[in-house]
Amino acid sequence: MQWIGAAALGLGMLAPAAAQTAAAPTKVRYEEVVRSVLYLPAYVAMNQGFFREAGLDVGMKTSQGTDKGMAALLSGSADIVLIGPEASIYVANSESPVKPKIFSGLTATDGFLLLAREKPAGAFAWDQLKGKAVMGFRPGSNPDVFLETAMRKNGVDPKKDLKIVNNVGPAARTGAWLAGQNDYAIFLEPEATLLEKQGKGTVVASIGRTVGPVDYTVFTATDVFLKQNPGVAQAWTNAIVKAQQYVAKAPAADLANHIAEFFPTMAKPDLIAAIDRYRSIGLWKTNPTVERQAIDTLQDMLVASGVLDTAKRVKYEQVVVTDFTAKAKP
Repeated sequence: MQWIGAAALGLGMLAPAAAQTAAAPTKVRYEEVVRSVLYLPAYVAMNQGFFREAGLDVGMKTSQGTDKGMAALLSGSADIVLIGPEASIYVANSESPVKPKIFSGLTATDGFLLLAREKPAGAFAWDQLKGKAVMGFRPGSNPDVFLETAMRKNGVDPKKDLKIVNNVGPAARTGAWLAGQNDYAIFLEPEATLLEKQGKGTVVASIGRTVGPVDYTVFTATDVFLKQNPGVAQAWTNAIVKAQQYVAKAPAADLANHIAEFFPTMAKPDLIAAIDRYRSIGLWKTNPTVERQAIDTLQDMLVASGVLDTAKRVKYEQVVVTDFTAKAKP
């Protein structure tokens, strides 16, 4: 609160100052795709007050799926969503009059980990998946596309050599695994660490490390929202840059403390282990700009997986806006 002193009459004494109310923060309706350590910088921005310092009052919901997050965005029930960039490519090709725009990136690659029900006798090899059932995600989603890409890079045909089970919803996946379904599955943190701790599986590969750097989750808003609220998008990006720089340097133990409120059932040592595992694969971006090469590579992957026609590839500028990352100041 600001106080403005007024000069008093007489001996130079000051009269009581008049209070002025600071501008109220702008409310932002935000939805994350799922709850995961994958999104650690966003949680740090909330816990450490970076959004508040930027003038934003962020209310968060969890969509439980990129498709649901995009639906919330297009219906107007969310202002900003954290989803996979593939969704914006799909909508760019649709008849929707409202188009989503990626304005800031969060993760540099896929955070899913391949879990085996039985620990391999020796080193894991991708051809061990042949003839097996692997629990993936919704067809056409980034988790599924990145998983298929990792298989193809290692000589496994995801369409012929095995069965990918992709009809289990995000909230039901852990339960399905614990019920004995499938031989392998992909899980994010904290589920992967928790399942290993329970003796219910062994992490044998990182999808992101196998595929390499390709932007995986991005902050997205509609073209209309960005035109009408450029200050909000800039403030958001500034807060995220600050969080990314903080995450790059902070000890895992400190980060675990910052995000513990978002994972109330997870012990601190398990959170630290999950953070260290993700850090080892270079998961979190240090620059929020989503580069042209990332979108081009992602579209190559979508085409190879048969979920995007070559003729429907979109131009970088159709789905990405770089104005805010170019001006970002933590």
